Amino acid sequence: MTAVLPSAKTGLAEFTSYGALSAHIPRAIEPLGPQYLSHARRMLRGRTWSEDERIQAELNVKSIEDEEVSEDEEEEDAAMLARDPKDWKNQDHYQVLGLSKYRYKATDEQIRRAHRKKVLKHHPDKRAQAGDNEDDGFFKCIQKAMEILSDPVRRRQFDSVDEGANVPAPSKKSKGNFYRQWGAAFEAEGRFSKKTPVPKLGDEKSSKAEVDHFYNFFYSFDSWRTFEYLDEDVPDDSDNRDHKRHIERKNKAARQKHKTEDTARLRKMVDDCLSVDPRMKMFKEAEKKAKEQRKWEREADARKAAEDAKKAKEEAEQKAKEDEEKVKEEREKSKKAKEAAKNAKKKNRRVIKGAVKDANYFVEGAASGAAIDAALNETDSLLEKIDDSALADLVQKLAGQADAAAARGLFAEAASSIGGEWKVFAA
Repeated sequence: MTAVLPSAKTGLAEFTSYGALSAHIPRAIEPLGPQYLSHARRMLRGRTWSEDERIQAELNVKSIEDEEVSEDEEEEDAAMLARDPKDWKNQDHYQVLGLSKYRYKATDEQIRRAHRKKVLKHHPDKRAQAGDNEDDGFFKCIQKAMEILSDPVRRRQFDSVDEGANVPAPSKKSKGNFYRQWGAAFEAEGRFSKKTPVPKLGDEKSSKAEVDHFYNFFYSFDSWRTFEYLDEDVPDDSDNRDHKRHIERKNKAARQKHKTEDTARLRKMVDDCLSVDPRMKMFKEAEKKAKEQRKWEREADARKAAEDAKKAKEEAEQKAKEDEEKVKEEREKSKKAKEAAKNAKKKNRRVIKGAVKDANYFVEGAASGAAIDAALNETDSLLEKIDDSALADLVQKLAGQADAAAARGLFAEAASSIGGEWKVFAA
């Protein structure tokens, strides 16, 4: 059957080129990669696919075994090899994997590699090939250790009760190096801290602020340590809910008791360390010397201070006397000024009332009693409300003013600045 090529689309006839292809560049091409190496190996050595894969697998296993054997291997205790895998809660999982020297510091990669090494060594199939008829109990211990340590939650629970990582605190009567012994104990305790970084105990060169920070940190230590690992297991085959709840309550109470005891233990440890810390004695002696130095300086400067105080007192008394005389002088001036202002105000009031009288009480012809009373009452009201400066200004404007209408205008202007209702001035 002959294939027929499809016809060209009409759109290709309208194709427009906007550039040209670049010139070709000759390059040397070399075969490489795992596929080519596998092909070359089979061709050079005359192997089939299956034969080459089998040989390479054997070489990989041999390289892994050589790699693991080359590392420092922890000695395996005979008692550990004979452990009952059912008693997994009491086994040291780090020791089972050969990580006793690392413990909580072991990385996930170290755990994975240690597990692989143990499996290669203790797998039942491999031991059977070697003619070893040992049971697979320890291999189950290896698998349980990997199960615990590969789970972050369960590993933290085990680390909380891992006695192998504990560093016992020295006694208060210990004669060893204080900083090395107590520092190691607090470093081990610091692994449980929620807060980081954990301060170090330091040495004899540590400042008082650093030492205070260290003790304050551990006195208020916030621990993530838990004790679920020590819980009594709830039977899976028990259908009695009351029994399960009873065990759960017991576990909760036991965890709380362990937590309280651990807090008290750490507090006592901090107290004991503080009581024998040689730096505290150094700080007290330094403080005592500083206090004596300050006392000596105070005594040396006592006479000078007394003389300065006496001189200052005399100067203060002299200044106080001068200030008193000045205040007295100012008071006299103020009194005279007030009396002058008072007299001027009285005079101005008389001038204002005289100006009202001269303006015929702001009426034409003979002023009646009612008109006089109204003009004087409104004048008294103006004099009560107007301030002294405005009053003096009004008096100055009225000086030499003989026109009654003009005088009324000046009164009306002064009254309007005060505000309110003015019948006489505004009429």
